[in-house]
Amino acid sequence: MFIKIFLTVIFIGLMVFVGLYSRKQAKSVDGFVLGGRTVGPWLTAFAYGTSYFSAVVFVGYAGQFGWKYGMSSTWIGIGNAVIGSLLAWILLGRRTKLMTQHIESRTMPDFFGTRYSSQQLRVLASIIAFVFLIPYTAGVYKGISTLFEMGFGIDYQYCVIFMAIFTAVYVILGGYKATAMNDFIQGVIMLFGIITVIVAVLNTQGGLSSAVSKMAELPSDGDASVNGGFASLFGPDPWNLLGVVVLTSLGTWGLPQMVGKFYSITDEKAIKRGTIISTVFALVVAGGCYFLGGFGRLFGMPPTLASGKLDFDAIVPSMLVTLPDVIIALVVLLVLSASMSTLASLVLTSSSTMTLDLIYRDKKSLPGEVQEGSIDDEVSEKVEHRKVVVMRVLIVFFIVISLFIALNPPTFIAQLMGISWGALAGAFLAPFMLGLYWRGVTPGAVWACFIWGVGFTVVNMLLGNPINPINCGAIAMLGGFPIVWIVSLLTPKLPKTTVDSIFECYK
Repeated sequence: MFIKIFLTVIFIGLMVFVGLYSRKQAKSVDGFVLGGRTVGPWLTAFAYGTSYFSAVVFVGYAGQFGWKYGMSSTWIGIGNAVIGSLLAWILLGRRTKLMTQHIESRTMPDFFGTRYSSQQLRVLASIIAFVFLIPYTAGVYKGISTLFEMGFGIDYQYCVIFMAIFTAVYVILGGYKATAMNDFIQGVIMLFGIITVIVAVLNTQGGLSSAVSKMAELPSDGDASVNGGFASLFGPDPWNLLGVVVLTSLGTWGLPQMVGKFYSITDEKAIKRGTIISTVFALVVAGGCYFLGGFGRLFGMPPTLASGKLDFDAIVPSMLVTLPDVIIALVVLLVLSASMSTLASLVLTSSSTMTLDLIYRDKKSLPGEVQEGSIDDEVSEKVEHRKVVVMRVLIVFFIVISLFIALNPPTFIAQLMGISWGALAGAFLAPFMLGLYWRGVTPGAVWACFIWGVGFTVVNMLLGNPINPINCGAIAMLGGFPIVWIVSLLTPKLPKTTVDSIFECYK
């Protein structure tokens, strides 16, 4: 216990120190939200990766999908690296950086409002982002607290409250630059931790080859006469496995807290280096988490909930509980690192969106228009300071709401994430990505995609999830593309001069 507490105290102290160190760069809105748009490739790549993978992956997803699909769940991690990281950086990185800087966009709702000349779209996008980032945050809290409860024997409720307070402290202090610097430190811990934990867990089963042989002897669900499904290449249920790959990989392309990382990177050279760093990071961390979770069935049946369903969130903790104290301490730091980075990104995204796109929605001139009047520097500085103060207050507000959900979680972590990612990426992915490439996207098409993504996810939830939330989220994302394309062909186009001025950034 001394080792666990000692390492955790050092970790917390380091995170707070970084927050204090970054205070000076968090006085302006650009500094607080984007780090002044001068964050290098290593910090950006690690910020992207650590925001991507949290306790949700390590505890919720790795446990549930490892149980369902066995060793083939490793494909989810590979998909996260190739689709969620490599292709995301290649297809979105440069264009997002150039266009958002050109139209002076600080948030994803701000992008929709300026790119499509509609403040109504900006408001609606900010409301969608704020509402559906809450279950995501609650899922992260639940994941980290489950591991903390296992490692320290502290009640779940106290773990959740502690995480909430700690997150608020260092994000409020240092803003985006503090989170990016902490993300780098946390990312190094995650890389080292996941490799060590995999080796330790497999050694309890006699090594890798022995563990694989044991998995091959397990009968497939529903047919006791068929063995080996959980050790096969594509597992016992490849189609549902594909749905998980789509949701967890493609979904990042439409999540505000992920795309926002491209806003702040320094230049195009940094994007090229960041692409490689981010992909390798995802391959090790995500691939490792799902590979580890694939052996969950070797550690016995998980406990059941009051509803009679298996408690999937207890699978990974049950794999770790017999490990030496030093490894348990490393697991706690691994999950702390993964979760704190994601939580920081989520609360910063939510507070900045509410502040800049709802409360202080500036009247910006669109590209090609002439800005009327100017604001005195002293007045402007006061307004900037007020915005940063409001963002800090909203960080606390957002954390409190998420905390209440985490203390009374309605479902498994994976289902919380499916609802959140499905609604957000279903609404935002297609109009954001196509808006970077295609001049013909219309405001009407964006409205239609917002309604589709949120409506499809919410209706499915209200009907009792007749479509699995994971598959529902994947359908919502992919369905947005034909909707945007068809509606764009049928609705009025933006003025050619406006569109041309926006796309000048790529010349």
